[in-house]
Amino acid sequence: MDQSTATATSPSSTHYFSIFTNYPLISAVTSFTIAQFIKLFTSWYRERRWDLKQLIGSGGMPSSHSATVTALAVAIGLQEGFGGSHFAIALVLASVVMYDATGVRLHAGRQAEVLNQIVYELPAEHPLAESRPLRELLGHTPPQVVAGGMLGSATAVTGYLFFRIATS
Repeated sequence: MDQSTATATSPSSTHYFSIFTNYPLISAVTSFTIAQFIKLFTSWYRERRWDLKQLIGSGGMPSSHSATVTALAVAIGLQEGFGGSHFAIALVLASVVMYDATGVRLHAGRQAEVLNQIVYELPAEHPLAESRPLRELLGHTPPQVVAGGMLGSATAVTGYLFFRIATS
């Protein structure tokens, strides 16, 4: 085996670290992180108390899921072009996630709210009276999804400009 074949098939340490320079991935993770931190502050503004569960929870303003998939799609579009198949896949994924957030997950949360109220009104001797409440904050309203999408787009564009300046 010659040297060129050996180096082409053997993993290099720089190959594994290339994940840290993956612009679409960095944009998506950054957007998710920013959205979760914003939720912490919007929760404090609404309730006047710090709720650290907002850092890892779903639901609320802005939609971190929408921010993540939008940042991924926009970053792929900026890096590889908006006419390619990678962008098409990311766009379809983003559309499904955002539709799900305002549809199925939002309505599941509303149903959980009603079920929790029913269980709360049960007599104390009922076997379900002591059951743990269902999570109510699952989905998002359309403005929360739009805000997440705008955050994701802004994060991806900002990251793109930063990477362009840093590499030129």
